[in-house]
Amino acid sequence: MSSRYTHPWLWIPTLYFAEGIPYFIVNNISVAIFTQMGVSNSQMAMFTSLLYLPWLLKPIWSPIVDIIGTKRRWIIGMQALIAAALILLTITLPHPDTATIIATQTPISLFTLTLILFVITAFASATHDISADGFYMLALNEHRQAQYVGLRSVFYRLSNIFCNSLLVLIAGRLEKGGTSVPVAWQISLATAAALFTLIALWHNLFLPQEKETSKEATNKQWRDYVIDFGNTFVTFFKKPHIVVALLFMLLFRLPEAFLLKIVTPFMLGTAETGGIGITLEQYGIVYGIAGVVALLLGGIVGGLFASWRGLRGSLWWMALAITLPDAVYLWLSWHGATSLIWIAIAVAVEQFGYGFGFTAYMLYLMYFSTGEKQTSHYALCTAFMAAGMMLPGMAAGYIQESVGYTGFFIIVMCCCLITLLVTEIIRRTVNPQYGKKEIKD
Repeated sequence: MSSRYTHPWLWIPTLYFAEGIPYFIVNNISVAIFTQMGVSNSQMAMFTSLLYLPWLLKPIWSPIVDIIGTKRRWIIGMQALIAAALILLTITLPHPDTATIIATQTPISLFTLTLILFVITAFASATHDISADGFYMLALNEHRQAQYVGLRSVFYRLSNIFCNSLLVLIAGRLEKGGTSVPVAWQISLATAAALFTLIALWHNLFLPQEKETSKEATNKQWRDYVIDFGNTFVTFFKKPHIVVALLFMLLFRLPEAFLLKIVTPFMLGTAETGGIGITLEQYGIVYGIAGVVALLLGGIVGGLFASWRGLRGSLWWMALAITLPDAVYLWLSWHGATSLIWIAIAVAVEQFGYGFGFTAYMLYLMYFSTGEKQTSHYALCTAFMAAGMMLPGMAAGYIQESVGYTGFFIIVMCCCLITLLVTEIIRRTVNPQYGKKEIKD
């Protein structure tokens, strides 16, 4: 690396803040937009779950980012593409009439261009993830990588708050003031597009430069890629306990995968539809502030707990933490609308449990990936993680519409038994000392 602007504070905060914005817009804000626009839960859940596909497939093309051009060019190029897509999303967002929205009869076909732009944003975002993480490792030595890992995590989480709190609050406040739903979301998306464009321009100026790879080295990388690509899959599927490991990767988060697409319409839905009828502004407060803060705290406490007990000693506690709090939605569906404070507490409890329990999942992915081709195997693990979230999410809306919200949350609680079962199976295969603080590499 060589540049006048090499200080990490000039680019790490903005790079990882930018990494989170398109991810949360595609996977979270899209759900709120389609719900508010009157798209049925079945169609909303199906199509927004499919938007997760690029993150599932990214291990396939991640080596191409390493071979062609530089990481800096990929970052700048993907940020320009994302900025353009967000601007077009803002301009082209459809305006269904109020009666159609209220009746939840808005056809998903009305959002064909919107979905295409979301898909473009998703592929650009997944590619940006690959290049940004690679750039981070190239631009910094090992000491500085460790020094700034907390900083990048903080700003990625701030992007979560920006999208799930601020953008939702902007749209909610505008709706409360009498602005139509489509216009409110256009203004909210315009805010994101303007900020992301400014960040992209900033990086064009201040992101450090990379050295070009020689043509001979590039040709060798292509040869190595073809050989390595096949070897990666062969060695991955030859790992011990591969079948139970894949079951764990796909099923540990099954209850959350179902919940993820249905919680938003449940919260925003009217009492007549079985929802609890909070406003979009209140939703931004409950999920964007109380929920995100609880999620972050759960992750911090989970990390401390896992370092004390180790992975094997933590698995059961974390499986219980990621499943039992899901019962708050069943409680809310039984009791109907209640005070915003109690709704916020319920969401905070569930999100804290999820943040705490998810630690075990990520630790297991790292544990299973150790050994030869660790980085490539971890990328494959994250692909199965994405599949475990995408496939149940696609069916969630159809199930909910068939059995109602209360019936759906009962099914979610039954799925918690599957999480506990795969946890017990996988726990027996884990080294009891893995992850404990006193163990050194």
